[in-house]
Amino acid sequence: MKILALTAHSATFELENNASPYFNTEKFIVKLNGVKLREERRNVFSVFYLEPDKSYVVEALNEAVSFSTPSESAFLNVKSFGACGDGVHDETGAFTAAVSCAGENSTVFVPSGIYLLRPLFLKSGVTLWLDKGAILLGDTDRRNYPVLPASIDGKNFGTWQGEEADCFASLLTAYNQNNISIIGEGVIDCNALAADWYENHRIMRGAWRPRGIFLNRCKNVLIQGVTVKNTPSWNIHPYFCNKVKLYDLFLQNIPSMPTTDGIDPDCCDGVEIIGVKISVGDDCIAIKSGTIESAKKYKTPCKNIVIRNCFMCEGHGGVVFGSELSGGIENVNVSRCLFEGTDRGFRIKTRRGRGRIGKCGGVTFTDIIMRNVKVPFVINMYYNMGDENGHTEYVWTTEKLPVDERTPELGDFIFKNMECTGVEYCAGAFYGLPESPIKSVKFENVSFTYNKNAEAGFPDMREKNIAVRKQGLDFNFTEDVVIKNVKMFGQEGDEVKLNGVENFMRE
Repeated sequence: MKILALTAHSATFELENNASPYFNTEKFIVKLNGVKLREERRNVFSVFYLEPDKSYVVEALNEAVSFSTPSESAFLNVKSFGACGDGVHDETGAFTAAVSCAGENSTVFVPSGIYLLRPLFLKSGVTLWLDKGAILLGDTDRRNYPVLPASIDGKNFGTWQGEEADCFASLLTAYNQNNISIIGEGVIDCNALAADWYENHRIMRGAWRPRGIFLNRCKNVLIQGVTVKNTPSWNIHPYFCNKVKLYDLFLQNIPSMPTTDGIDPDCCDGVEIIGVKISVGDDCIAIKSGTIESAKKYKTPCKNIVIRNCFMCEGHGGVVFGSELSGGIENVNVSRCLFEGTDRGFRIKTRRGRGRIGKCGGVTFTDIIMRNVKVPFVINMYYNMGDENGHTEYVWTTEKLPVDERTPELGDFIFKNMECTGVEYCAGAFYGLPESPIKSVKFENVSFTYNKNAEAGFPDMREKNIAVRKQGLDFNFTEDVVIKNVKMFGQEGDEVKLNGVENFMRE
């Protein structure tokens, strides 16, 4: 057992037993200084209500970890600034006053209650602590949301789907701030279902929709323990951020809420997503690096991403790249995760026009369980997102076209020690471009068991599409394919199909 994060009032721990993803094989008791706190089942858990400058011992599964909490300079209760927590009165002024008065290394405490808020802007060095039973409830009137302009004097503030664009500030927003923490057992409820955010949701109305938490060009961020739900678009969006830690969270949107991704690291360096449960209306985790125009300007990949002990239980895709990945995605490690009921497991969405400003590769998946995932693996370089560009021959043709700056480039992918059950359409669909094949795909110790009652469906979104059922691994325009100890149970037809594959090895 190790400590992932430590603040003056909280700590997050991770079991290192490697027994199973997200959940431990059995319940266990967590003790604090010899006193039982609660029973647990998760591999990642947090304790709260610690005091600064105190020594503690946490015990679980016959392991003990000793630690001392850091000091803090001030502890401010929002009720001291006039907040009442009745869910009726606008509390934004009281919260803003508390955050503004908090100095470096201070904690702003939000006790149990319902706090109606307009967007709150966070500040460097301040921890926002949401007590158990505390709910931050978003205002439903978009007129009360400030607009973050696309750019002013060359400085980029707002963004939407990989481009600089005017967007409404999010319920919790930070720009160019460092050492921010949002901790606790409370809830950030953006109240989107009670508002009009989803009316004509693909049309900009004043500005593009806010996220739940938006972090723009921030460094050293910790979000720990909280629930983020009912968001107008993505739950958590770190944008051009460094060193972001997202631990022990629950992210929730109902399936019918469109474009409500869970976490979207975007042009970031060093993001850890550990112990997070995600059930949303779009992709659970979507890693992005901008459109080709943004990539040309900033040349910033999204890199050094760790996803571990997470539970993706509802969504279009579990871990997804793109479709805005023109800046590149590098060094992504996903391990000990559980995917259950997502449409796709691992998925790359790109197409001609996204470009090769940055490469996409260095991806490893290990020790993963997927249950009732229709298509566990998809790499699609013909992605049609339903816009007019996706219907052009330039995007969908399988003829070999000239390589230029608009041609995407994909590198190496390793999938190891995985069990996939309840597969429906196919085990995996890999659609490379003839002029830019996928470089390398390796499967090792992976099993696929098919749903006996599987229905036919499209492996992914392409203009020229064919519905399939219980198919194996389908590789198209891939340079190197290695399959070692891969087993299939209940598939129909060939286990492996090869088209435009240069080198194939099966052991």
